[in-house]
Amino acid sequence: MSGVLYVVGTPIGNLGDLSPRALEVLESVDFIAAEDTRVTLKLLNHFEIKKPMISYFEHNKRERGDIICDRIESGENCAIVTDAGMPCISDPGEELVKQCAERGIQTIVVPGPSAVISALAVSGLATGRFTFEGFLSTSKKSRMEHLEQLQNEKRTMIFYEAPHKAAATLADMYKAFGDRRISIVREITKIHEEVIRTTLSEASQKYSDGSLRGELVFVIEGAAEDTDTKEFTLEQAGELAQRLIDEGNSVSDSAKQAAKATGFKKNDIYKILIK
Repeated sequence: MSGVLYVVGTPIGNLGDLSPRALEVLESVDFIAAEDTRVTLKLLNHFEIKKPMISYFEHNKRERGDIICDRIESGENCAIVTDAGMPCISDPGEELVKQCAERGIQTIVVPGPSAVISALAVSGLATGRFTFEGFLSTSKKSRMEHLEQLQNEKRTMIFYEAPHKAAATLADMYKAFGDRRISIVREITKIHEEVIRTTLSEASQKYSDGSLRGELVFVIEGAAEDTDTKEFTLEQAGELAQRLIDEGNSVSDSAKQAAKATGFKKNDIYKILIK
């Protein structure tokens, strides 16, 4: 009889957040698939749990996934955990759940802490509709392309970020979105937990020196409803772009800035400029 894969959420800082059910599952399974066995060992030692582990991370996930699925099909129960939070959410586990689904293996979720939802809840921004964008690329070009695709996104946006990239990311967000409200939620559930409610202009200036530290979640308000776009005509948008060109900006950048200011599509403004 086939076993079960349990997707188990673990604490993102405070070990007291491990649920009784998660503790029960970790104690009862036959083995644990861990993103980093050293990190998970600390968690298990704290709760005096002794279980065999197998590493499962980004660079070995397909090979290890087959091994894990084989063991489950032979009757063993497995719990997958990451270093912190819910597996599969910007963390290993997504591929393993897919493999189990392909092979008809039962998968059961044991809910736990999530930095995405926790940061949104304390952000002070709209929570009714939101989009999780995960980590942005380390490539400036790819990062800007990602942000530009979200310029008209009206839902609250949530991003993960590493401290060494925070200054560059905040500057790019200000460039892409303009001056919007942002809540910077850092060190969730840890000793130095903090919610910084500010604006992109202030944050990009204040933290340009790289002083923002810790585990970071950026929560940014969505674009305003399209109430002002009718104040401009497409011809006026083209005139604005032409003035920007006359000031020394490139045609592409001028069209992009005019699009942001008027609400018209960049390509439509660009067509006017090249006629």
